Formats: sequence, C-alpha cells, structure tokens
Amino acid sequence: MNAIVGAHDILLVTLDTLRHDVAVELAEQGRLPNLARHLPDGRWEERHAPGSFTYASHQAIFAGFLPTPAGPGPHPRLFAASFAGSESTAPGTFVYDTPDLVSGLAGQGYRTVCIGGVGFFNGQGPLGSVLPGLFQEAHWEPEFGVTSPHSFEHQIDRAEQVVARLPAEQRLFLFVNVSALHQPNWFHLPGGTREAGDTRRTHAAALEYVDRHIGRLFAAAASRRRCFAIVCSDHGTAYGDDGYTGHRLGHPCVWTVPYAHFFLDPAEAHR
Repeated sequence: MNAIVGAHDILLVTLDTLRHDVAVELAEQGRLPNLARHLPDGRWEERHAPGSFTYASHQAIFAGFLPTPAGPGPHPRLFAASFAGSESTAPGTFVYDTPDLVSGLAGQGYRTVCIGGVGFFNGQGPLGSVLPGLFQEAHWEPEFGVTSPHSFEHQIDRAEQVVARLPAEQRLFLFVNVSALHQPNWFHLPGGTREAGDTRRTHAAALEYVDRHIGRLFAAAASRRRCFAIVCSDHGTAYGDDGYTGHRLGHPCVWTVPYAHFFLDPAEAHR
C-alpha cells in the first residue's frame, strides 16, 4: 500500500448489508457481469465483518480494520494507525499517525469525499453526523437512502459530479455507502410488493440492480488516473435464518461477508 498511497486514487465501496452467500451465488450464476470481471478470478473472497451493523463496522473500517480473511491469522492489513504491538501491521501496510484512515489519507494530500447511503450517513442529528464528519466533504440526500428504488443511480450521479470538478492533480479518496441492499429492498424484484416484503430473493435482486450500474462508478473513479478499489460488505443480514431476522446479532449470515480489492485502469472510463 505504501506504493499505492500518493500515486493512485482510492475508492472504497461498502455494499451495505450484503450477504456473502447471495453474492457468491450470483457471481457463480453469471448474474453479476460488471462486478465479476473485476473480482480476482471472478470470485468474492470470504471474510469476517468487523461489526454486526453499519455504525460499528464502519467505525472499525475507517480505523483500518477491513473485513478479516476467514481463516487463521494474523492477516496483514492494508491500512493501520500507528499502534504499538499491532500484530497485523506489516512492512507493506500504510501506517498513519492519525486516529482514522480518512484523516490519514487527508494528511497525504487526498481529498476525502463521502457519499452516504443508510441513515448513519445522513448528517441529520449528532449520530448521523459522526461517520460523514470524518470526511472533508460529505454528501447525502433522501434519494440516496434505503427507501429510494433508484438510490445507487443517484449516488453515482453525485460521484460523477465530485470527480468532474476536482483539479487533475488532486488525489481522491472516494467512499460510497451503497444503501440498495438494505431493507426495504422488495421493490428491486420484478413483481415484488410491499405486502410480500423483503426476502433473500429481493436481496439478490437488489445486488443485480447495483451490478447493472456499478460500471459507471468504476468509470468515474478511474477517469483521472489508476485507482485502487475496495468493494466489500460491512455485515450481512438474516431473512429467517434459524429464526433470526435482520442484523446487529451474532449469526454466520451476518458476520460472513464478501470482499474484493483490485485496480481500475483509466481505460475503464472509456468502455
């Protein structure tokens, strides 16, 4: 990461609430063509979330604790705050002397931009202002939120605007919290109804919706220079699994998440 930070733009996308099993199934079935062509070997990596709901998980992610590989460690981290005794800080880790990755990258000259999705990023009230408050620039509109059937398209519109007005020499750390997977998501399934509610099928349909549009986000992120991208879930969610519904609970469908990182090249912007 020490060769990447300062030379590349950085994109972090959290697919809020995305289950690992659903992500893997859709990739294997060829239903995520735009994501799958960027995933290493076309496959998601299985990892463990650092938290069981959005606020806790993002606090950890912004402190450098990305989802952890699902196997015995220690696993070297990409980013880490300077911390004595850290077993996951390795020679290749980008180490910063601030409390969080966002300010650490700002200290390296990055413009830090948040495009929020779920309520913890809405800037409405003290709690909804904590996470976006880490960034130099934060955006949220109701059209970016969980109740909008076109939330991701609106978020990408804003991302394109952000990128277009940056000076060419300015490095960018762009964070996008994608709300489309989060409940309610019934409206992403053709024929879905409010009365039928959210299910694993509507969750999958929401991921297909995201995949249809994510190429635009990747193109914007790579339009200025090579970009290092991280795409992952912050936690999963239960749809009746072993009697559980929702998240903020300790079930495998909540703590097991998909993860990938890869490079986006400027040619991506012209496809």
